Amino acid sequence: MASKTLTFAVRPRGKPLHKLPEELSLSSTGTSSDLYTQLASSSQTSIHRLRITKGSDGSFIPNTSSLPVSDTGLRDGSTIYVKDLGPQISWRLVYILEYLGPLLIHPVLYFILPSSSSSPSFLQTLSCTLITLHFLKRELETLFLHRFSSATMPLFNLFKNSAHYWLLAGLNIAFWTYRSSSPAAGDSNSLITWPSVALYVIGELGNLNAHFVLRSLRSSRGNERGIPHGLGFGLVTCPNYMFETLAWIGICGVTWSLASVLFAVVAVGQMGLWAQKREMRYRREFGGKYQKKRSVMLPGLW
Repeated sequence: MASKTLTFAVRPRGKPLHKLPEELSLSSTGTSSDLYTQLASSSQTSIHRLRITKGSDGSFIPNTSSLPVSDTGLRDGSTIYVKDLGPQISWRLVYILEYLGPLLIHPVLYFILPSSSSSPSFLQTLSCTLITLHFLKRELETLFLHRFSSATMPLFNLFKNSAHYWLLAGLNIAFWTYRSSSPAAGDSNSLITWPSVALYVIGELGNLNAHFVLRSLRSSRGNERGIPHGLGFGLVTCPNYMFETLAWIGICGVTWSLASVLFAVVAVGQMGLWAQKREMRYRREFGGKYQKKRSVMLPGLW
């Protein structure tokens, strides 16, 4: 098919971008990625700050080289709206920084909180080991395993996410676990401790396996999606969250801390909401090809 030039009217959504053009021309054989590139160049703005929607129905136009502009529903003379998303930060960097908090805080408070007359108990040492390994695993997955569908997120999310991990998972759990008066400073009950460790190991390994499955669905530089299969995926939408929950139940059983329970409850609640959204997205994107799940994260419960 012969290409022709399409001209779009460009309007700001919210606060207008500096040097945003009033119209933009693009070849009909171009992609939505070309649309973003031209607008970023014209407005002298990072491409990651732009969000483009159609004037006709307000639907979002994703930034991808696999979507021809002719398939977006845009026609010659169509209006597009451009929103400045504000300062952005990479997903990978956010993950690294938010997990760094508890990864550093737990070993530090483990050594300084117990009184000079007592050394850390077995449960306190085990708690520090399990939690440190958990967040070290997350850092390594962020660096070498995860593939992100979006390059950036709003900079504000860094502070919100970091507060969740640095305060709730870091300072809060560490303070109440490593004090000489904490329940974990007492004797270990083998009937609770070792089943908890077993749950932790199963949870961490299952979570890691699920992440490998999700990684296999996307190319190194792509944002394509697929239907995941494998351990747990036939049972719930997000077995990575299910196994994450098991790991934190194990940590709660070792720390004997309500602070750990608080973090686990907040984390499970957030993961459940993410899992529900993912289930809806799978149903919308894959239709009859996708086997609907009754439980998104916890079999029979959620």
